[in-house]
Amino acid sequence: MFEHALHQLRHEELLHRAEHERQVREALRLRRAARREAAARAADPESHGHRRHRFTRAA
Repeated sequence: MFEHALHQLRHEELLHRAEHERQVREALRLRRAARREAAARAADPESHGHRRHRFTRAA
């Protein structure tokens, strides 16, 4: 009986650890996706609005 209880505790601990690792991977995946999206918006010239150039172009 004692061995069975230890096995159950170990099994529950492994399940808990696996769930935690899945949550960490998901958080990292979402963070990377948000960073890529922010970088894409920053690189997009349309996202800056219609800024005027400080100096006019020479003819």
